[in-house]
Amino acid sequence: MHRSGFVNIIGNPNVGKSTLMNALVGERLSIITSKAQTTRHRIMGIVNGEDFQIVYSDTPGILKPAYKLQESMMNFVHGAVDDADVILYVTDTVEQSDRSEEIISRIIRSGIPTIVVINKIDLTTPEHLEELVEQWGERLPEAMIIPVSAREKFNLKGVLDAILERLPEGEPYYDKDTLTDKTLRFFASEIIREKILLTYDKEIPYCCEIGIDSYKEEETIDRISATIYVARTSQKGIVIGHKGEKLKRVGQKAREDMERFLGKKVFLQLFVKVQEDWRNNERQLRRFGYEQE
Repeated sequence: MHRSGFVNIIGNPNVGKSTLMNALVGERLSIITSKAQTTRHRIMGIVNGEDFQIVYSDTPGILKPAYKLQESMMNFVHGAVDDADVILYVTDTVEQSDRSEEIISRIIRSGIPTIVVINKIDLTTPEHLEELVEQWGERLPEAMIIPVSAREKFNLKGVLDAILERLPEGEPYYDKDTLTDKTLRFFASEIIREKILLTYDKEIPYCCEIGIDSYKEEETIDRISATIYVARTSQKGIVIGHKGEKLKRVGQKAREDMERFLGKKVFLQLFVKVQEDWRNNERQLRRFGYEQE
């Protein structure tokens, strides 16, 4: 008997969804920073066993949209509830948010098998964890609750076993050697965006989007040209920095990460352009790969 299905990872920002996704897949597909709203797209990672195929999907964190970009991010979340075979709802030991009530109600109405993953248990006490398990048992009474530490890779086998128990019978959706549905261009842009999140403070990272202008694969080197788009003219100078130092730092760190990811040399060129208020521009959002209703 072969099992195959879509396991969609849903939760609020900063609960470690991307860390969990990467740990379950065994590859660094989702970018990880301490800032909220790190994930903007649905990112797919595929795990194959002898008699199963799990198609994981990491979604943006649940939020109340303030502009069209965030509306698109929430479209990814709603879609993840609708098309899942199994839902992994990720919380942690310190989360305090009411943003997820609508999504939790939607999960309950869907009837889709759900696993509540309580992450970061290395940061709490057994007594507090016991209280959380009881609380989540009341909020999602049909769900299985599994405490884990994604960072420490603790109890991930418990999550895998629970998924396999709930995965429907079926043939694989993808070839056995497929790791993700995303292209190398996508991962190049995500790596650059991660370095922006780690380099700049306050609003700057959330006003940036990456466009890959060209991606040329050669035998020993990949040549990549990318543009960092900002929402206002004043942000361009901040991104470039004094004498270009900040942009140079972003480029160097991104190139090093790309070389580790690809296992080969990378030549990376970065440019900065102003695209006024791109987060509310439907045409620009479609160009950057965001769904619009």
